[in-house]
Amino acid sequence: PVDELQKMAESLGLRDECGEGASGASALAASCLADNRLNLDVYPDGCRRFLQLFEGRQGEVVQVEFLRLSSNDRLLGTTLGILPHLKYLKSLVLKGGHARDEFGSCQHGFLTSLPPDIGNLRCLTHLDLSFNSLSTLPSCILHLSSLRVLLVSHNSLVALPEDFGSLSKLTFFSAMKNQLKDLPQSIGQLAVLQNLDLSENALEFLPEELGNLHNCTELDLSGNRLSTIPDSFANLKSLRRLHLHSNLLVTVPASLASLPSLSRLELQNNCLRAVPPEIQTLPFVCLRGNPLGETEPPPHADECSAGGLRRLFLASGEDSFTVTSESCKVVLACGIHLYFPPGATSDPLRIYFRTLAPDPQWVKLRHHDVLLSRVLELQPHGVKFQQEVQIWMPYASPQTLHQREVVVRTFNGQSWSDLRTRVAQKRKSKKHVAHCSVLHFSWFLVVSRLVQNECQVPAEGTLLFSSVDPNIKVTFPPGVTEETRSVKLQVLLVSAEEIEEITADVGCRASPLLCLSQDSLVDFLGPVRIQLPLPPGVTGLNLDRSRLHLLHGDPEGQTWDDVTSQVVLEFTHIYAMFEVTHFSWYWLWYTTKTYIGGIAKKVYERLRMYQVNFIALQRKKDPEQVLLQCVPKHKVDLVLKKLQDRYRGPEPSDMVELFEGEQFFAAFEQGISINMDRPDCVDGRLSFIFYSHLKNMKEIYVTSPVDRKGQAVRGQVSFYRGAVPESIPEDASRRRKGPDSLWLATLPIKLPRLKSRWGESRGLLNGCFFPPLNLGNAETGYLTQANLLGIARRVGADWQTIGLNLGLTYQQIERIGYNNREDLDKQILDMLFSWAQQNSEDPDCVSKLITAMKESGRQDIADEVETIIELGRQKYRESIRRVGL
Repeated sequence: PVDELQKMAESLGLRDECGEGASGASALAASCLADNRLNLDVYPDGCRRFLQLFEGRQGEVVQVEFLRLSSNDRLLGTTLGILPHLKYLKSLVLKGGHARDEFGSCQHGFLTSLPPDIGNLRCLTHLDLSFNSLSTLPSCILHLSSLRVLLVSHNSLVALPEDFGSLSKLTFFSAMKNQLKDLPQSIGQLAVLQNLDLSENALEFLPEELGNLHNCTELDLSGNRLSTIPDSFANLKSLRRLHLHSNLLVTVPASLASLPSLSRLELQNNCLRAVPPEIQTLPFVCLRGNPLGETEPPPHADECSAGGLRRLFLASGEDSFTVTSESCKVVLACGIHLYFPPGATSDPLRIYFRTLAPDPQWVKLRHHDVLLSRVLELQPHGVKFQQEVQIWMPYASPQTLHQREVVVRTFNGQSWSDLRTRVAQKRKSKKHVAHCSVLHFSWFLVVSRLVQNECQVPAEGTLLFSSVDPNIKVTFPPGVTEETRSVKLQVLLVSAEEIEEITADVGCRASPLLCLSQDSLVDFLGPVRIQLPLPPGVTGLNLDRSRLHLLHGDPEGQTWDDVTSQVVLEFTHIYAMFEVTHFSWYWLWYTTKTYIGGIAKKVYERLRMYQVNFIALQRKKDPEQVLLQCVPKHKVDLVLKKLQDRYRGPEPSDMVELFEGEQFFAAFEQGISINMDRPDCVDGRLSFIFYSHLKNMKEIYVTSPVDRKGQAVRGQVSFYRGAVPESIPEDASRRRKGPDSLWLATLPIKLPRLKSRWGESRGLLNGCFFPPLNLGNAETGYLTQANLLGIARRVGADWQTIGLNLGLTYQQIERIGYNNREDLDKQILDMLFSWAQQNSEDPDCVSKLITAMKESGRQDIADEVETIIELGRQKYRESIRRVGL
């Protein structure tokens, strides 16, 4: 009734905002209402404007045929009650996704249901409810007799109504990115349906009735869990495009090859080991990403279209490329693949990329995260693509997979968030790749995290299991929440052997460690029931309740409190059950110890640490070239075996413990020094960051101020802890204070007696000094004369090949060799400094040097130059920030 709506408007302050009531509404109508259309989803207060219009111009509003509102609007619930009055409405859009959270992800709308009277809109032909919080399809939709287009993508639907087939006029239906597990048989009654999109759901089986969709031209079932396809698909005579990629298919019916209209069949990224010959010979079928197909990462669906795909293979020195509106696949020298589908960008766009060493100052790892790749930066930032761009990133395979999962993580400038990720393994190289899709470019890396199980908790309640340990479950009874909220569950398995080793107590036992989190800051309205398995060796029959403790940890794991007396513990033969309203970490312990919180804290800290050894080896042919590496304990023997042919040195250091992402330094002592101009040199020490699955290795040249003509120099390299990471527990940090606690290990380094004239020829050729040289510039990074001398000391008999790749002529190479025919060291210096002087004004000379080293097979020198340049750039940027430019 109009009177009630006017009172409602007054209670919301709508009249006051308009200034003059009806006149304010008229002004809004003039700007928003045109041609029987109301597009209010572009306004943050679109629902408020709609209520104002209905109050002041009701006669015109009820004539509206096309209406768009944002379901992220807080007044949506009030507005829904008016919609049944719009008898002439043909198109209704109530989409979410207009707001973004702190990580830049689209926020789902508040819509969870529709008023029953919506079913009386006899003219409605188009309904879009995408990006909302629907867990069931509103029953009123089935009464929309004229409905032709229905979109419910990006919701939380787990099933469709059994009488869904009553929508007899439906021609387009999209339910992509929901949680559908099965389909009703009545779906085969949609006789005029032409386009069906059920991608990115949890479908495991398909009803045979799908074969009754005789008018269907496009069917998208990608991204599900299908292992078979119904034989009835052979009846889909109008089908043109069939998307079945990214499933678990082990076979496909040969009858698909006989579909007369089929022009695209996508089967990539499945488990197909055998495909009927009729399917394999189809010119439009894509089989990549299967055990029988090609070994490169599976391409995007559109790559399978015939012809027109542009491929770019970039060399190591390149850092950019251009994409157009056409499809394009790009392969970077580091092994990263990118795919730009058709229409991803309307105008030509220059893409810049680089890989960065992870810096713990901004690469913030969560507890129990493991970094598996370097950081990939793609620019320009902030540009939104019109189609999702596909990224495949190689990564180091983690050792334990049963309780971990691999995800691509992206940085939006303020915080990191995880992307939906698929993983694959190349057949020949056995390399692992992580695949994700993005609309924006920023920074990306690959991490291994604890397996995360997630569910939506509605007011009706639900049940959440752990896929790592199905014995762990959380029960949400009805009424624990008013609004649907998202809950995440992670489990860390802890073996009895680990507990015994850390505590040195055979009687200590602990259950798996449970971590619960939610997207709401408000505790649950009622108790949530948690079931945990009893610690190993403990049953309900032999249980001594005085020894059982339930521990509660804060989100950072800094403290563990015994809350046994604050909850009611119930027991079965193998389980313990209790109720909580606050989510955090929970841990069951069985022990005779009294101060159990301190013991749990010690164990939790040790579970996050890695046992490592340091190695310091010298190249056999050039003892001044030293390789330093920090290696996890279980990899030491394998690493030494690979290096023993080229290097010699002392036994690895004693075992020490480091956290993932912890900084440490290497200092050369007792007569041995390094080039202090190195960008990674801090106060005379080399800086390292430990990541358990990345190479913590540097190869450098050392020198000695001591005269080595008469005797060898016996020095050493010592390793010290660096800055304490923010996430290290307070007790561990306190133990690391003081000079003694920073020391980790010391290994000997021996420089033999000097036999060559290298030391005399440093910087001096034929009695003449070269003037100081700085290649490049400060902004892009440069090499000093000291850097060039360090590079020269690493070059050997291959100096001629390097000189030719640098662009020197054969005549120059021959002259340098003849002039210094009795001294290899002078030949190398003359070649390198002659090239440097000729190219000192060239802004690209450093990149040319890197390329020449790679072409000459000296990847080790190229890597060192790239590191020097990158760290030089960082120092320049930091100096710019310090002076405020």
